[in-house]
Amino acid sequence: MGIDSILVWLLVGAIAGWLAGLIVRGGGFGLVGNVVIGIVGAVVAGWLLPFLGVNLGVGIFRAIINSAIGAVIVLVLLAMIRRA
Repeated sequence: MGIDSILVWLLVGAIAGWLAGLIVRGGGFGLVGNVVIGIVGAVVAGWLLPFLGVNLGVGIFRAIINSAIGAVIVLVLLAMIRRA
């Protein structure tokens, strides 16, 4: 894995985390937190969406959409844990 792949992961994670923070009110964790949430969301979506048979988008847009969906799931779960 080269430095360019790592930069793309970080960029996709940042965008996905930012989008998820906008969708889930009060769910933003700052730039670094959003990147982490976006990357974790990408892992969640990479496992969950193919399992459900969901296939959205193509290329980098697919990565951003799927990561954002996964990040929203992660933020909702974190919000539920905070309330408990």
